Amino acid sequence: MAAASLLHPTSITTLKQHHHHRTSTICFFYPSLKPTIIPPYNVSFLTNTNRFNTKCNAFFDNNNVVNSLLDVGGDNFPTFLRSLLLQFEDLSDMQRWESLVFGSLIWIYLTARPGVLIGAIDAYLLAPLQLAFDNLSGRRNLKTADFLVGNKIGEGSFGVVYSGVLVPKSVMLDEEVTKRGRSKVTTTRLDTKSKDKVILKKVKIGIKGAEEFGEFEEWFNYRLSRAAPETCAEFLGSFVADKTNSQFTKGGKWLVWKFEGDLTLDDYIKDRNFPSNLESVMFGRVLQGVDSSRRNALIIKQIMRQIITSLKKIHDTGIVHRDIKPANLVVTKKGQIKLIDFGAATDLRIGKNYVPDRTLLDPDYCPPELYVLPEETPSPPPAPIAAFFSPILWQLNSPDLFDMYSAGIVLLQMAIPTLRSPAALKNFNLEIKTCGYDLKKWREFTRLRPDFQILDSESGRGWDLATKLISERGPLRRGRLSAASALRHPYFLLGGDQAAAVLSKLSSSRK
Repeated sequence: MAAASLLHPTSITTLKQHHHHRTSTICFFYPSLKPTIIPPYNVSFLTNTNRFNTKCNAFFDNNNVVNSLLDVGGDNFPTFLRSLLLQFEDLSDMQRWESLVFGSLIWIYLTARPGVLIGAIDAYLLAPLQLAFDNLSGRRNLKTADFLVGNKIGEGSFGVVYSGVLVPKSVMLDEEVTKRGRSKVTTTRLDTKSKDKVILKKVKIGIKGAEEFGEFEEWFNYRLSRAAPETCAEFLGSFVADKTNSQFTKGGKWLVWKFEGDLTLDDYIKDRNFPSNLESVMFGRVLQGVDSSRRNALIIKQIMRQIITSLKKIHDTGIVHRDIKPANLVVTKKGQIKLIDFGAATDLRIGKNYVPDRTLLDPDYCPPELYVLPEETPSPPPAPIAAFFSPILWQLNSPDLFDMYSAGIVLLQMAIPTLRSPAALKNFNLEIKTCGYDLKKWREFTRLRPDFQILDSESGRGWDLATKLISERGPLRRGRLSAASALRHPYFLLGGDQAAAVLSKLSSSRK
């Protein structure tokens, strides 16, 4: 008893192995108690049978992990996490595995397209932070006097686009002087400062739907400035005109972007020299040692790669553009293709700008289904509920394929010169509808074989991609490549093309 009382209060196991039988006697000693003898057991048998359990339980074993986390956190460890860890500690091994599997499934669901978790972080954390930062920096306090409006660039159904200049604060005094006859001097000074150039869009007044269009475009530009800023021009903000003059109408809304280029892909396509007129823009120089037809194919491929990459990024956030066409693709001086004009876009994560029985589209570029979701789809519920069920909606309907059809039309226009005029494109849409939206049948119908030279190069990979973009959705609303699948198509996976893409990125970084 004296010897036993000197032992540690916890149980101690002593093993006495016999040389011939490899058995052990297991003794447990407790303070003030007689040793408890357990009959001999085969130690090797116990070791083998418990080896698997030891490995499986190593992840959970024991309370050391939980205790270590609590010790590291100390008093600063959140109460709800402390409670959660203690509850997890009390679970059986099977319950722990079940909890792990269930938690993994929840994580997969919340991070699946269109991103319930990321969207919630954006809406409830990043958006308020952006608003606060913009208010501090003055970007949400723009006014009429901050801008000098220049030439008209273009006009759409709901807005008019102008070039312009952001007036530096140091020039405000000169603005006052302009009223005394010195406007010409000030205008010359501002126009020469290219770093201050902007693009302004005036939302039309008195046009049904124009005001709503402007609100949606502003919302989507702010959303993408946080989620995928590289896909669109840098959005500077908006202002409401506080006076009426030759340029402004009091109460009219204006949207402002940083100037990154005033020519769209449509402007370049209309040029007889397309696509060679974009070679130095896309690659920074003329590609030496490459024949003209091969260079043209590389230019078109690089443009398509950028378009589809941008579409993939906005689709990953739950946004469908719904108006992809050359006029809505601006070409920057760095050779980047950026999406513009998000007034028709919809965020199907929360149902933003989605009305089941209404569609905003250009008939020359829209797919045969006309609607981004089936017409029987109900109106979206409140945003939190819509966001929670959005992964199911997305998986069942694949709304991103709406944009991919339009991207296919853009590819055809770039590759086939006879489809670049508005009249020819309208005629194409009539013919492809007659052919059941089967591009192969349409090609047999047209017999314009010389025009397919670019698409037929490289073993017809470009043509194969076009046939998989311009098609009907099919009974399961599939049958058309998504942006991610299109980027994995052999058309984009040739070594030489990857080298050209790297060259393009290098030239952009130098500009």
